[in-house]
Order: sequence, then structure tokens, then C-alpha cells
Amino acid sequence: MRVFVTGATGWVGSAIVQQLLGAGHQVLGLVRSDANAQALAAAGGTPLLGSLNDLDSLRRGASQADGIIHTAFGLDLTDIAKSSTEEQQAIEALGEVLAGSDRPLIVTSGLGFAPAGQVLPEAVSLPKMPGFPRDPEQALQAVIGRGVRATVVRLPRTVHGANEQHGFMPMLIRAAREKGVSAYVGDGQNLWPAVHRLDAARVFCLALEHGAQGGPFHAVAEEGIPFKAIAEAIGQLLNLPVVSQSPEEANAHFGPIAMFVAGNGPASSEQTRARLGWQPTQPGLLADLADYAVK
Repeated sequence: MRVFVTGATGWVGSAIVQQLLGAGHQVLGLVRSDANAQALAAAGGTPLLGSLNDLDSLRRGASQADGIIHTAFGLDLTDIAKSSTEEQQAIEALGEVLAGSDRPLIVTSGLGFAPAGQVLPEAVSLPKMPGFPRDPEQALQAVIGRGVRATVVRLPRTVHGANEQHGFMPMLIRAAREKGVSAYVGDGQNLWPAVHRLDAARVFCLALEHGAQGGPFHAVAEEGIPFKAIAEAIGQLLNLPVVSQSPEEANAHFGPIAMFVAGNGPASSEQTRARLGWQPTQPGLLADLADYAVK
């Protein structure tokens, strides 16, 4: 199968490319720069220069593919609304090309907050997070309504692994290093789901090979880790004290990610494991944190 992967050199996308190539598929990857094009070519893929706001390049890549995995998101994280609009238009453009065919489209989404005492199952319709406009699943539903065979893979709050530099774990480690303490909010018993990037990549590949049937899928290896345990692992990593903070103190300590730090969001992957035959094999988050080296 020839697979078009957006975000082909990204944190999750590069792991997906590695697994697709290992399974004998061909990869055409959307990349933003010559350096990324060289990296993808060295890995064994074929680069296509472009971006999410270059809809012609997206359509060109989609037209050459037997299936698509969409993982890219805009680089401008200071303007999530703009990046979210670009993503929606990109999904619509990919869907236009696939309409009327049986070629599968796999779109990346994320898991948000869960009500107290509840675990998010695959069948749940995720509510929009307050103040966070990204909603790829809405765009995906519009594409499905036009007859495209498509589904979503939802990623948990942390997709961890060696050399991670841009996700929540590096942000938390940097905050602890800068402030001199590793903090959690209240009793720290709010739960964070987690997955290793290589295990997450396998869910995308299986979803594609299953023809985008049976989703949504949850790439969740650990249903919910108490955030206090994460703070303690970071404290041990940096040899710093671990402290409880009030919500007001946490806002000052963590800045824009404070609501995620305090948020509760356990999620199940029971149906994903049953439908795809997926079993995570990589280290868990707390074991991984012991080997992190974030600058």
C-alpha cells in the first residue's frame, strides 16, 4: 500500500513512517522543509514539500495514495484558532480526493477531560474543551458524510518516549527546573492517560490496515496515572522537592498548561485492543521519565 502521511517527520508521524516501511508499505510524506525532506528520504520514504495551508500539495499527495494518515498540525501554537482552521480545511481537502473511493483516511485527535469518576470510552462523543478551538473530529464527520471511509485515532495527554522535546513531559520538566520544585495540584490524584510513541504509531498502522473500520480508536496504553506520581518521577529525575500547590499557585507555576495539569482524563482502550488486536509493548510513562534528558 502507498500511504500518504502528513507530519511525516513529526513526533508521532516519524514513528508511523518507521512502522509502515517495516511492514512493507510505501510512504509519501508531507514535509515543510528541505531538511525534513532529506530526513524522510534517508528513512526510506518519499518527501512531498508542502504544509497544511497548501491545499494543492495535500490534494496532490492524496491523489497518489492508497490510504492517508493525517498527523500534522500547525506550528503556530500561539494562535490555536488559526492552526485549527487550517487543520479543518486540510481534512476537507483530503476528503475531497478520497470521496467515492474505498481508500481509508485516519485522522489524529486528542482526549480531553473526563467527569469525576468516569473513564472515557471509545464510543464517547468528546465535548469541546473550553477556550480550545481545535476539533478535527467535526471536520472528519463532515468528510464521512460525503462517503469517505475515515476514522479517528485519539491520543492521550502524553505521548512519551526517548528524546521527546515538545510535549507535556518536557514542559513539566522545564517548569520544575526553572521553579526549583516539581508540583502537583491539590492531592494530585487527577489521572493522566499515557502511551509510548511507538505503541501509538502501531494503532495508526493497524487502523489503516483495517480500512478505517471500527473506530474511533484510543491509543492509550495506561488508562490513568495519578499526576502526583508524575510529579514525583520528575522530582526524582531532577533531584528536586515535590510539592502540592493550590490552583492559584499552579497557574503561576505552570502558566498556560495549568488546566491540563489539574485536569482529570482517564481513558479506556478496551475496544481498540479488541478490534485491532493491539497490545502496547513499550515502557510506561514513569519508567520512561527516569531516562528523560530535556534541555
